[in-house]
Amino acid sequence: MLNQENTGLVIVDVQGKLARIVHESEALIRNIQALIQGCQILKLPIVWVEQNPQGLGQTVPELSELLAPNQPLEKFTFNACESSSFEKAIADSGMQQWLVCGIEAHICLYQTALGLLSRDYQVEVVTDGISSRSKANIDLAINKLEQSGASLTSVEMCLYELIKDARRAEFKQILPLIK
Repeated sequence: MLNQENTGLVIVDVQGKLARIVHESEALIRNIQALIQGCQILKLPIVWVEQNPQGLGQTVPELSELLAPNQPLEKFTFNACESSSFEKAIADSGMQQWLVCGIEAHICLYQTALGLLSRDYQVEVVTDGISSRSKANIDLAINKLEQSGASLTSVEMCLYELIKDARRAEFKQILPLIK
């Protein structure tokens, strides 16, 4: 079960033209927007990475504007855990549970989630917050991640799990994001 005091969000490579051509890209971006806003309301740490931004472009403005003034961590390895700045941000947060979203599901997201698992973090893959260019690769990534020990969740499911109680003030703030 997710715990607000122990959970953070990792956003992987939702950038450039690729973010516009992945499977159901508009829904992906909307879902990640809601996830970011929900995590911000709950004051969860957010670690945001970009793969080779000079070559692939920057994070789409629909997300980067929500994340400002924070800046993305640049990486070149597909597994963000192999980037020292990412590894430091994760460790410094003190969180043990990580929601993971982004693209591409079968490459950078997959390898980053495995990297977190191998470092003994609990990983929850936000399945409506991930994508790839093909649906087959999304399905393959989800299957392999689950077999490797990651849990599966959705934007709505994880936010309700983190809130736990409809009487909390944050619930009224989050409700419009998921309805």
